[in-house]
Amino acid sequence: MQTSPPTLPWYREVSRTQWKSFFAAWIGYVLDGFDFVLITLVLTEISDDFGLSTVQAAGLVSGAFITRWLGGAVLGAIGDRYGRKLSMVLSIMLYSLGTFACGFAWDFHSLFAARLAIGMGMAGEYSASATYVMESWPARLRSRASGFLISGFSVGSVLAAQVYTWVVPSLGWRWMFYLGLIPIAVALWMRRALPEAGEWADAVADEESRPSPFRPLFMTRGRAVANTVLVVAATLSLFLIFIPGGDGLVPVLSVVAGLALAAFAVQLGGKRSRLLYVSMIVTLFFAFLYSWPIQALLPTYLKTELGYSTGQVTDVLYFAGFGTMAGCWAAGFLGDRIGARKAYALTLLASLAFVYPVFAVRDNLLLLGCLLFLLQATSFGISGLLPRYIGGHFPTTSRGAALGFTYNVGALGGAVAPVLGAHLASGMDLGQALAVLTFAGTVIVVLLIGFDVPARLNRLTDPDGPRDHLAAPAPAPSREPETADRAG
Repeated sequence: MQTSPPTLPWYREVSRTQWKSFFAAWIGYVLDGFDFVLITLVLTEISDDFGLSTVQAAGLVSGAFITRWLGGAVLGAIGDRYGRKLSMVLSIMLYSLGTFACGFAWDFHSLFAARLAIGMGMAGEYSASATYVMESWPARLRSRASGFLISGFSVGSVLAAQVYTWVVPSLGWRWMFYLGLIPIAVALWMRRALPEAGEWADAVADEESRPSPFRPLFMTRGRAVANTVLVVAATLSLFLIFIPGGDGLVPVLSVVAGLALAAFAVQLGGKRSRLLYVSMIVTLFFAFLYSWPIQALLPTYLKTELGYSTGQVTDVLYFAGFGTMAGCWAAGFLGDRIGARKAYALTLLASLAFVYPVFAVRDNLLLLGCLLFLLQATSFGISGLLPRYIGGHFPTTSRGAALGFTYNVGALGGAVAPVLGAHLASGMDLGQALAVLTFAGTVIVVLLIGFDVPARLNRLTDPDGPRDHLAAPAPAPSREPETADRAG
């Protein structure tokens, strides 16, 4: 009689070194969330100091998204070629210095420029940390690794809200940004103490010819020149879209930027994966479009339309932050049980029940907080599965650059969201505008992910490719039952 070996609790399957790798990356996400949320907390103070309109203030939030596509691609490529650890450290140092520089801004344009640096660093942090953790953890627990990791962002946002109540009333908004130097110490510690991601080390580290994800862009001199022009065109167009100097040219600039980024996606994807790259970008664009109106403009909505005090705003943000955190944790377990795609689509569908009720509550802070907790848990929290969902579509050799590029080009939806919300608010209440954007964007993402559109399109050009590059390898068929039958 054979007995099966005892089953270990899932957390015992993760080694001490793997937990250490996870917590180091998680701390980076905490600091990432802290640095990014700062601007949303102090938008009203900055607007008062610099005399900004609502649209200009929203443009400061958008500024960090403009350079994300470039930062995600470049720092992701560094991770593919030289290791995930180096890419993580460079990313943290870049967004920390950008945040520190925000404290010295003297007008809209100088603050906007510092936000560009933050965007590049945050883009690299997302791709590097996500690939680092998932390539370090056991394959069957990678949805959990993804959800737990992204929960660090919400921890950082809650921490930022608390620091806001301590610092801004007494020292002013600039001191919130001076704290941006803290992550540099963490980055230096990470560089010294961390092992390299196991899967990358096994697949790439010892190869004589390491991957160069940008090789398709520079195969010939003519192509190199053309793509350099496209980089300049895309960056300049995006920059002009979100500053006052681009007024009146937004439709034309949007087309130029969109075509340039689509050209990069087609080239980087090649004949087999070009449809995957493009469809993944579209899916992520709408994922940001549904989630970032609330992330960017909720504090402004609470202060201006509901008349909440600083302390009340902080209380509401606690509910939102802890809701996102709980959603990320739950998403990890659900994703490992039923699959990342199904978990994402079904939970987002459930979130639609909470969108309009959140913005219908006005005078009951506790009820508003509870509804916001549920909305963020099912809406923003489920995005904790995004690294697992995206990463599974790409092989180890190009995962860093592919995830970094597609995710951060899609992140332009987060740049559009606050500006679009501010424009819609000129014809309706800000709360109503946020509800419309969140609901519509959520429905589109449910359809795209629920019907597995990126993978279906990819099978048209790569029918024999693996369905999930991050899945555990199928176990070899056992011959024991056959032997037992013969013995009987």
